[in-house]
Amino acid sequence: MNKQAIWALALKDMKAVTSSVQIWLPMVIIPVVFCLLIPLGMVLGLRFYSLDALGDIQALVNTMEGLPAGPMRDSIMQWESLEQQLLFFMAVYIMTPLFLLIPLMVASIIAANSFVGEKEGRTLESLLFAPVDLVSLFIGKVLSAFLPAMLVTLGCAVLYSLTINIAGAPLMGRWILPQWNWLAMLFYVVPAMSLGAILFNVAVSARVKGFQEAYQMGVMVILPVFALFFGQVTGLLLFSIPIMLAVGTVVFAISWWAMTRLARSFDRNRLFSSQVR
Repeated sequence: MNKQAIWALALKDMKAVTSSVQIWLPMVIIPVVFCLLIPLGMVLGLRFYSLDALGDIQALVNTMEGLPAGPMRDSIMQWESLEQQLLFFMAVYIMTPLFLLIPLMVASIIAANSFVGEKEGRTLESLLFAPVDLVSLFIGKVLSAFLPAMLVTLGCAVLYSLTINIAGAPLMGRWILPQWNWLAMLFYVVPAMSLGAILFNVAVSARVKGFQEAYQMGVMVILPVFALFFGQVTGLLLFSIPIMLAVGTVVFAISWWAMTRLARSFDRNRLFSSQVR
């Protein structure tokens, strides 16, 4: 394994992200929508409108009030008004799985472009037959998607927290983020799920002909996030710290197994023949 080659490959791919609108534009739009517009609308709606004016939210109220006794329920019910309880419940728990969309989308977009981008840029042949072992090539491609996904996610976490805290302070009386379950998500679940998404997309990118095909297949990794969101809303699954740790551990284990299998299965001739028309 060549560490110098790994960093060189990763830096080259990360620089290429800024030169392609189809890659960086979704990385700008998604954080703005999920970390600024949605939380801002949520907070302002609870601050300036009656609950009746916000539509049918009784199912959400029932889910919140039906939580089993424990630290999660206590942290929500410590607030006096229903508006405060709802804001805390939605900001800290309900929005959690949607927040996972950000690193998964960023990682998927960059990883989907990994080998396909080399083909479309006519640099694949020279890359495959360069004096770099395939393990270093594979790790460099994974790292080039993993680092931007983590940086964007941390930036989005700061933006989301500031939006909730500043806009919600008049209603809540103080800042409410970060919470321990959010820290567990950011520093354990997000890296695990991002790594899994990257491995899937790198494998797809090594076998398809163009970016659009790779991206369309790669976005399937976001489907589990919608399942998690449905579980949150219906109360079937709420992201407490134990659940965060369990999810992160399972995904890390699967990702590690997949990474070792993919690294061993990489073959120069097969990659070359699958990418060159």
